[in-house]
Amino acid sequence: MSKKLAIEITNLTKSYEDVKAVRGIDLKINKGEFYGLLGPNGAGKSTTINSITSLVKPSKGSIKIFDQDIEKNFRFARSKIGIAQQEVSQDWFFPMEKLLYFQAGFYGVKKTKAKDRIDYILNKLGLDEHKNKKMRELSGGMKRRLQIAKALVHDPEIIILDEPTAGVDVELRHDLWVYLQELHKDGKTILLTTHYIDEAELLCERVGIIDNGKLIVEDSVNNLKKLVNKSSIVIHLKDDITSINFLNDFNHHISEKKVYVQTESPNLDLPKIILKFSEASVNIEDVHIPQTSLEDVFLDLTGRKIND
Repeated sequence: MSKKLAIEITNLTKSYEDVKAVRGIDLKINKGEFYGLLGPNGAGKSTTINSITSLVKPSKGSIKIFDQDIEKNFRFARSKIGIAQQEVSQDWFFPMEKLLYFQAGFYGVKKTKAKDRIDYILNKLGLDEHKNKKMRELSGGMKRRLQIAKALVHDPEIIILDEPTAGVDVELRHDLWVYLQELHKDGKTILLTTHYIDEAELLCERVGIIDNGKLIVEDSVNNLKKLVNKSSIVIHLKDDITSINFLNDFNHHISEKKVYVQTESPNLDLPKIILKFSEASVNIEDVHIPQTSLEDVFLDLTGRKIND
């Protein structure tokens, strides 16, 4: 039995005069999936999610939410989605709690029903003590949490988060990660855009890498890492050494007190390499086998780092 699709994008294209922001993206996200759209600033992430939520009208292509076209059945589509935008845009004249009641009203949630939901979200996001504060009284982190609260106030099935932890401190990032993992366990479909490698690796079941308006690859985090052969062993020596003739069977180079050995099977070759050092009476201080990251995948596929 095939999985039900929450989001289906076909040949999404968007141009702004001479600038092609998105160049024919095809994307399918399953119901209940945590999907990460990873890429640098300007890659087309925000244009893609703004197209899903009808904030941007695509030049070409189609988008479906639970098999319903967002143009033909836009009320249905919008009712299923909650979005936290990257740019903070709020009313400066009302307290936080009041803004959430307004947001609930936009989706037809009655005030009596909204109260329990708003109280719950304020508590989960650590905002209950600040609910009577106006925007000018909030820190950057609290404004970011308010954006997320507004996205969740009508309890949507699909949650779209555009760089939700950009510019916030480490403690808040981790608190948000915990809450997002709870939402995922509750069956929510989450689409996260980010340029933080660790965020995508920790949270997402599948990751799509977008660059220059194109989705260049997508898969599970583990499978993406397998695309890159970065297997190596780093050996830290106690003393300086200029050459290691006994390692001529291995591709290696020396930098200061470190020896870098390239190998496709580091776990299998490590005992052999350690034995060669021992036989040559070269003292080893530490051994490290670096793990391939999504940063390595992005660099291998695009030729640059994600934050370049």
